[in-house]
Amino acid sequence: MPRKSSKHLPSIDLHVPTIACFNQAETPLGVDFDALVAAMQKFVDEHFAPVWGTPAKLVKSKGFLKGAWAIAFLDKTRDASMEGYHDVTPEGLPMSKVFVKNVLDQKDKVSVAASHELAEMLIDPNANLYSTGPKKNHLYDYEVADPVEELFFEVDGIPMTNFVYPAYFESFHKKGSARFDHMGTLDRPFSLHLGGYQSYWVNGKEKTEWGSKPKRARFEKEDRRGHRSSFRHKTKRKVSKD
Repeated sequence: MPRKSSKHLPSIDLHVPTIACFNQAETPLGVDFDALVAAMQKFVDEHFAPVWGTPAKLVKSKGFLKGAWAIAFLDKTRDASMEGYHDVTPEGLPMSKVFVKNVLDQKDKVSVAASHELAEMLIDPNANLYSTGPKKNHLYDYEVADPVEELFFEVDGIPMTNFVYPAYFESFHKKGSARFDHMGTLDRPFSLHLGGYQSYWVNGKEKTEWGSKPKRARFEKEDRRGHRSSFRHKTKRKVSKD
């Protein structure tokens, strides 16, 4: 029996993740969706993947694609402070959700929230990677956008998130001896931008440190359920039971 033609469907590369990007939000994004997907692809190709070695193929779709990861743009969730978080597709593959109305209500940019989720999903798709650091018995979440959150640069005129470099998680580097983030704002490993934060595990409990008191105040008003930090917590509990 002849196979059905798939010429109208994007091909799935098993070695490079295909990420289905679909917009189900009724709230205007504040940016053309085609241009946003193109800018995020350029963000990966020219900025992120050369540093981290994590290529990806972003495709615009109307929904989930078989074998593909996903970024879904939705209107809102239960808490107005939640802009995006980590989830899984119906197949159990990595997925990020971006809540457009929540992002705009907080006067943030949809493109920054989306590229933030994209970057962290590419580096740690299962939200289960950690790093040792400068403090004994501390395991730091391997999140590449959180420490420099609220900073962004433009790709084809569209704001994209700043992100840390691998040297950020290597505590042997001396101050000013390496590049620690893409925009060059940090000068040593495990440091924080004023708008950033870093979560870590110590003595079986998750804790967080912030780049500034105002950031802590904003952070503590957020509903963190469904955020990558809570996803990590679920993952850790499952591992501890096996």
